[in-house]
Amino acid sequence: SLMVDVTGQTRKEKVILPLYLQGKKPPTIPNKKIEDPASGKVSISSLATRQDLTSFQLIPPRVTFGVLKEGCVYATTVIMKNVGVNFSRFRVKQPPPYTGLRVMYTPGPVAAGLQVELEIEIFAMLFGGKDDGGPEEISHDIEILTETETLLLPVKANILV
Repeated sequence: SLMVDVTGQTRKEKVILPLYLQGKKPPTIPNKKIEDPASGKVSISSLATRQDLTSFQLIPPRVTFGVLKEGCVYATTVIMKNVGVNFSRFRVKQPPPYTGLRVMYTPGPVAAGLQVELEIEIFAMLFGGKDDGGPEEISHDIEILTETETLLLPVKANILV
């Protein structure tokens, strides 16, 4: 129970679950529905009423690098899990070079219940030429194109000179 801690005492503070355990879905843009006869659709009567048969979940749903030193390279891993009932394909639209971001992954289909790792790499650099002594915030949404929707993975970082 979330009402008591490990010692059996009543909790004084509310337990805050991470967003990926709360079932929150990242921001998405639905794609136009195009029927593909070779996409491996499941024809089971119990699933006939479900509309969303292919779906991905990002863990974590957003990436925050924190404060970074200019001129250094940082990386983190995001897990992309297929929580649908069919295998599904995806591709990542690489961010523009001025952001310093790059996404490395292995392309190919992802079976239902399996996951792939996306390595998000950032080269911490300032652009815009302003030097006010404080950190500059970098923010970009990485677009992940799936068969049914476009997932947006927000990435934020603060770069110090």
